[in-house]
Amino acid sequence: MFAVSLGDDKAELRPLEIWQAEEFLAHMDRARELVDPWIPFASFATDLDSARDLLRRYAEKQAADTGRLYGIWLEPAAQGRGLITRAAERLIDWAVYERGMHRVEWDASAANTRSIAVAKRLGMTRDGVIRQNYLYRGVRHDSEIWSVLAPEWRARTGR
Repeated sequence: MFAVSLGDDKAELRPLEIWQAEEFLAHMDRARELVDPWIPFASFATDLDSARDLLRRYAEKQAADTGRLYGIWLEPAAQGRGLITRAAERLIDWAVYERGMHRVEWDASAANTRSIAVAKRLGMTRDGVIRQNYLYRGVRHDSEIWSVLAPEWRARTGR
């Protein structure tokens, strides 16, 4: 397994794997109130079996090259240190330089001002709002879509 340093104490970006289900669940329990309004899958990991199942589904997506799940254990104590921005920079670098992707999207709840601020810090462009895009806990939410194109990212990073 690999881990990418985020240059902040011991903060690392790493793939989340099935064998980490207990640690993943413990983190979700500590951070649930913070992340649940913005990351709905947090509500899918409520006990050890459901945590394993969630991680298993992402392992299957990774095997099929249709999705991946990485984590940095964001909890209230870690807020305001730029970890999300640095982690996203590493993932966009990977997407553009390693995978050759032309477009990287950031999909955030329109009410999640902190996530939108990250998209702005990453130099992304706001493509638009998808109104009442998803139903969560009985309420319809708007999504903002932000993106960066590979030529824009290369110009930003100078590579």
